[in-house]
Amino acid sequence: MQTSERQISTSVLVIGTGGSGLRAAIELAEAGVDVLALGKRPKSDAHTSLAAGGINAALATMDAEDSWQQHAADTLKESYLLADPHTVETVTKHAARGIDDLERYGMPFAREADGRISQRFFGAHTYRRTAFAGDYTGLEIQRTLINRAAQLDIPVLDTVYVTRILVNNDGAVFGAYGFDLETGTRYLIHADAVILAAGGHNRIWRRTSSRRDENTGDSFRLAVEAGGRIRDPELVQFHPSGILEPESAAGTLVSEAARGEGGILRNGLGERFMPKYDPERAELSTRDRVALACYTEIAEGRGTPNGGVWLDVSHLPRETIMTRLPRVYQTMLELQMLDITKEPIEIAPTAHYSMGGVWVRSEDHSTDVPGLYAIGEAASGLHGANRLGGNSLIELLVYGRLVGQAAAAYSAGLPAQSRSAEAVATAREEIAALLAADGPENVRALQRAIRDTMTEHAGVVRSEAGLRAGLAELDAIEARIAQVGVHPDIAGFQDLAHAFDLKSAALAARATLEAALERRETRGCHNRSDYPELDPALQVNLVWSPSTGVVRESIPEIPAEIAELMGGEISLAGKLVE
Repeated sequence: MQTSERQISTSVLVIGTGGSGLRAAIELAEAGVDVLALGKRPKSDAHTSLAAGGINAALATMDAEDSWQQHAADTLKESYLLADPHTVETVTKHAARGIDDLERYGMPFAREADGRISQRFFGAHTYRRTAFAGDYTGLEIQRTLINRAAQLDIPVLDTVYVTRILVNNDGAVFGAYGFDLETGTRYLIHADAVILAAGGHNRIWRRTSSRRDENTGDSFRLAVEAGGRIRDPELVQFHPSGILEPESAAGTLVSEAARGEGGILRNGLGERFMPKYDPERAELSTRDRVALACYTEIAEGRGTPNGGVWLDVSHLPRETIMTRLPRVYQTMLELQMLDITKEPIEIAPTAHYSMGGVWVRSEDHSTDVPGLYAIGEAASGLHGANRLGGNSLIELLVYGRLVGQAAAAYSAGLPAQSRSAEAVATAREEIAALLAADGPENVRALQRAIRDTMTEHAGVVRSEAGLRAGLAELDAIEARIAQVGVHPDIAGFQDLAHAFDLKSAALAARATLEAALERRETRGCHNRSDYPELDPALQVNLVWSPSTGVVRESIPEIPAEIAELMGGEISLAGKLVE
């Protein structure tokens, strides 16, 4: 079978067409640099469009006392001291500029009567600093960036699946390889620099806020196979409120805005339980505590018949629900014919966000691989062991801009682009081998097996025995992956894409299980039933690669002006484990 191959050259290649990828591409195009963006799903449907609640910046439009330093202090404290202070400082200091950029591109923020950008409270923020557009902020940001990209004539190919980042004999990138999901046409893209913006790995759990075939760990695999490393893969945020039904939509988020606007959590007995876990903040506590509280109520037998808890907003004025939570209202009506103005929503914790990711330098998000950068959920450094709601969207804008500039400078400084025929041959052969694979194992069934393993052994609460059992199961699954059959059909090459997703999921699962085993403590989102205390010796990042396993990395010191705003010790009060 003769397969056609297209060759394209560009100065900078962006892999991923969500918020971070588009923001980087816009920065490059505005600077006159040649850029191409690739995505494996339609750009209008990128994961960013699901982000609901808001975007953080210390604009002080509502609370004059707010400052970037306080935003940084809140972020570091809630990271349980695992965030990189320089990364945090970069994001919080440049956040207002990120909002300005969105306004310049035409973003319709919610505003006060006098025209100020409105800001609301989100869990664990000292002040109101979350700007928003209803409860579909991410969708509006994505639309705004798509419109700006169109104005700049940025080429976007959003049916191309990238299978490999190409690296020359000196270990530097020179492009990427992939195929068209519809036609199977191969793509050989030569580029001076590559920006990896392909999301996280939370789809490797069974109940997740991601949709099918996204966040399967693509960024992890692409970076590692190019010579990069993964930092803190075990630190995965379980959002407290994912719906349980229908099964096809299990894990779909009910925005944190529902709690922010006054929603109440009750267990299966009808008891309001959050004051027991966090008397001060109750439902406005941090995501890790609320998720653990929900998990504990369910695990101890006080859950709903379907194994969840109730989130109730029915006591709120109907007008509040329709204006502040329109998406939640619409989603529940569509999926369950449930009217949230009258009835509570059945929810349970759902794998939501990869707080770890590809190892990057804080100043420019460059990786171990010269010319390779990672941004957004693909990267690590900002969130530590607990991400503050609203921080991920501002990270996209801040580092999208900075990494665009860094990649442009790297490209401009190259005396020549050195390529490797061997690397291209390997990429071609990898696809050919999978297309010829005709084994008895089903790719979808193996993906499900990984999700079952991760849900069972690396969920909200973990233990040594469970993690070791998970690794043993993963060994068996990996042996079966060698026996897959891949069968493209008349509808396209999705089956080939699933096979690569499966490879990514297996690598991401291994990194997560091995790092979770090494982190013998309870900190933030990471709960060990056999190590319920926080261990000061583990105030480190865990960096993983297939060749080295898990290595500890120290974290820079927090600047004094930020440290003094952080308040007292980090308390584990209210953080109960089994």
